[in-house]
Amino acid sequence: MQRLSLNTQVFVGGSLGLLVGAGLHQLNPNSVAFNNCMFAINITSTLFVDLLKMILVPLVFSSIAVGVANLRAHQQIHKVWQLTLGFFILSMSLAIILGLAAAHGFAPGKGLNLALFQDSIQKFKPEQITFGEFSQKLIHGLFVNPFAALAQSNILAIVIFALFIGIALVTGGDRYNNILQLLQEWQELSLHIVSWIMRLSPLGIMALLAKLAATQNIELLSVVMQFIAVVIGTTLVHGVIVLPLLLYLVTKKSPLWFWRGAREALTTAFATSSSSATIPVSLRCSQQHLHVKPEIAGFVIPLGATINMDGTALYEAIAALFVANLAGIDLNLTQQLIVFLTAMISAIGAPGIPSAGMVTMILVLQSVGLPTEAIAILLPIDRLLDTVRTAVNVEGDLIGSLIVQKLTESDKKA
Repeated sequence: MQRLSLNTQVFVGGSLGLLVGAGLHQLNPNSVAFNNCMFAINITSTLFVDLLKMILVPLVFSSIAVGVANLRAHQQIHKVWQLTLGFFILSMSLAIILGLAAAHGFAPGKGLNLALFQDSIQKFKPEQITFGEFSQKLIHGLFVNPFAALAQSNILAIVIFALFIGIALVTGGDRYNNILQLLQEWQELSLHIVSWIMRLSPLGIMALLAKLAATQNIELLSVVMQFIAVVIGTTLVHGVIVLPLLLYLVTKKSPLWFWRGAREALTTAFATSSSSATIPVSLRCSQQHLHVKPEIAGFVIPLGATINMDGTALYEAIAALFVANLAGIDLNLTQQLIVFLTAMISAIGAPGIPSAGMVTMILVLQSVGLPTEAIAILLPIDRLLDTVRTAVNVEGDLIGSLIVQKLTESDKKA
């Protein structure tokens, strides 16, 4: 019999977890049977989450350092990659701001206060500081001893150090090939360990959802549906309004013209939920239908499939505030800015990571002390949301290639 795919196994595991949790919900919480089952469920769920946390730091560090270092291959087109990176940062920033605004406006999960997260609530202590103190503390927290950051799992400091390493590898050239090769092998090794951990994901998700269903009520289902509607609606606003508006402002090309030329790539992205798998179709659409020069499309499209993730960044920003609402935690300006930065960084690192939604969502949640157990709620609906956000990710790459080409031509004329 053919082995079930990992997505199918996760779905089956999640469904079984809900059924088991619903059964446990009917038992007396003080009974021996209930306590024994919950003991086994707690061990399994804790092991799974802790394994993901264990591999998070080495994986994120190596992925970011190697990703930045790979820009070295494109040093001959400085202007193109500078414009490309500038557009990617702008579009992802707009996506995250839109996501945070939608999360505040619709407030999915507000007032539910899941008992599952009570331990995290007790540990969470928001700070009230002035903007000057906040800025000083933020900068001080970014640049710290990298070994201390690694030991303490200081995610933002680790990301900053990885960026410095990647930039140094770019500017150092061939002198640091051995270090680059070592980091690449470290990344491959980390991904290999992730593949081991993911074999446990159906069991881990089953335990997490069983724990959730055993201790919560049906009200959570309606809240999750509200969250899905907010994420899809906001992602479509970014893809239908924000990105086409940027395209029109720079190139004067209409959205209808763009969608006609890009429809094959967008459909493929929606169906496969993979920016990387869509690269060949995106290149053909950009060159044949959107008339982007091969040298620009050949750089912007593959790089965008690696680091330009508007839909992913938007989703992770909304999801972080959704989890905060479920836990009854109010994130202040400091925490929300950290969510902004971490969502962007995790979106950049996501494509090279199997089951990216799970690993990088933990990165965002952990950066502001939110309960990582929330992946039990997010993962079962991740596949549905991934279709829409991947289409928007690919749309951002195609629009980026058109904008970069237009700005490059303007510079030559000037």
